[in-house]
Amino acid sequence: MMEPEEFSDEDHEQILERVAAVDVGKASGMVCLRVPDPVKQKRSNRVWEVPATTNAVIEMCDRLVQEQVMKVTLEATSDYWRIWFYLLEAAGLDVQLVRAHDVKQAPGRPKTDKLDAVWLAKLTERGMLRPSFVPPTEIRVLRDYSRMRVDLTHERTRHYARLEKLLEDALIKVSAVASSMDTLSVRDMIEALIAGERDPKVLAGLARGRMKVKHAELVEALTGRFDTHHGELARILLNQIDSLTRQIDQITGRLTELIDQIPAAQGTDRDGVTGPGIGTGPDAVVSPAVERLSKIPGIATRSAQTIIAEIGLDMSRFPTPAHLVSWAKLSPRTIQSGAKRTNGRTGKGNPYLKGVLGEAASSAGRTHTFYGQRYRRIVKRRGKLKALVAVARSILVSIWHLLANPETPYQELGADHYATRVDGNRKVRNHVRDLQALGYQVSLQPMA
Repeated sequence: MMEPEEFSDEDHEQILERVAAVDVGKASGMVCLRVPDPVKQKRSNRVWEVPATTNAVIEMCDRLVQEQVMKVTLEATSDYWRIWFYLLEAAGLDVQLVRAHDVKQAPGRPKTDKLDAVWLAKLTERGMLRPSFVPPTEIRVLRDYSRMRVDLTHERTRHYARLEKLLEDALIKVSAVASSMDTLSVRDMIEALIAGERDPKVLAGLARGRMKVKHAELVEALTGRFDTHHGELARILLNQIDSLTRQIDQITGRLTELIDQIPAAQGTDRDGVTGPGIGTGPDAVVSPAVERLSKIPGIATRSAQTIIAEIGLDMSRFPTPAHLVSWAKLSPRTIQSGAKRTNGRTGKGNPYLKGVLGEAASSAGRTHTFYGQRYRRIVKRRGKLKALVAVARSILVSIWHLLANPETPYQELGADHYATRVDGNRKVRNHVRDLQALGYQVSLQPMA
């Protein structure tokens, strides 16, 4: 008989006496206050509708504070939850945001805003809801800038795609020769085309660097029918691209300033001095957070800024690396029924975080490092996509350790990690086990 397993509840799984919940809508929210009823010796539900305006929500917050509410639950409906969360948080109330999937309608219960609010309050009272991660204010500000930069970068990429289609319409095939459309050589050629130059040899002569050796190919690719209307449209697209580039650079500079102002992101010298720009020397006790994360293969400065903006700097919100990996949806769910155990889907997760980790994993997979070797080992038997997810998960585990222990520097395990680990007899054991499975009795004799 197996011994019973004992484990404690999570912090959010506590039974509470006085709770409230809000079924969030665009124009208003249905609020349910669930408190003890001393007369009837039962639980009392008070439900009323509150307009989603600042003054009305502040008035509701004051009422909940007077009622000594211990926790307030909000359902994550689009972005409509923000006014409720921010003002409840500012009022000093313990507020949690939960996914709509976790509080979906129970079978046999009518679907109304009033009953949804009561259902949320009952689940909150019994500690049956798992709160979502909502970062503090300073990290939310970083998120706004970081996500705007990602969106502007995607928009710039779309403009480059439109420019490429325009050149295809003009029978200009430069994108088939150049590695990308944003190189300086391609920009010079397009500017010359807009200015009226049509000689392919002159245009090909504008190539820089390694593109100079492709002169003959460029001459063929630049032979086309680029006319005036192509030039006008190309000028509009290039102006849009330049404007987006300036905005992206502006946001990047602002992100750098904001991160430097956060105490947890700053470095510390050996003499204990801390502040913006401190901790960059070789004898620094703690390096700045961005510099720490940039030491991981595949992560550049911009990637590190995006990661900090998405997960924050306080790793106490994620007690272990497994909690962070699970939140980011980089590990499959375990589904067990009797003796059968299968892996479920990882889920969507945070698209901005998963995007930057995917780029980092793809870049690290091409390096001669531990992550590169891990990618090459997995891709042979599991495929490219699963190998990228596995490397992204490993990178996120390293990020958790670097942020949770600022004084711990990143240490590269090396591409030979798997070949030189302590357990060197694994291959021998595998061969012995295979032979025993075939019915052989194996005895090993070391060679002299």
